[in-house]
Amino acid sequence: MSTPDTNTEAGTEVRERIQAIISTAPVSLFMKGTPQLVMCGNSDRALRALKAVGAPVTTVDVLPDPQIRRELSAISGWPTIPQVFVKGELIGGADIVDELAASGELEQRLDQALGHEREALVSVATVL
Repeated sequence: MSTPDTNTEAGTEVRERIQAIISTAPVSLFMKGTPQLVMCGNSDRALRALKAVGAPVTTVDVLPDPQIRRELSAISGWPTIPQVFVKGELIGGADIVDELAASGELEQRLDQALGHEREALVSVATVL
């Protein structure tokens, strides 16, 4: 059984890891499951939209540790999963990413944030 101090330390560590991913990954997707085993329809929609426009996606599965989801929501102010960040900026969840992709705005935002060389960055990495 963990003590409150242990929970606080664990929360701080998780928060720091989340912040590092958000600030260093060109595109990060906090999702339920992994790209290989997506556990939520909305997470799947967000991942598909990002892949369709050639986003270099770093994914984080929030399911193994409830602390990830708590700390992520505290950082972003966004209560639901999935959450998509581009260059440290919260873009939104599945509905917003879908709408941006359908209008062409998602690709434009990626070009603005990452430049046209983003195609060279395309990969899917799973972390945390």
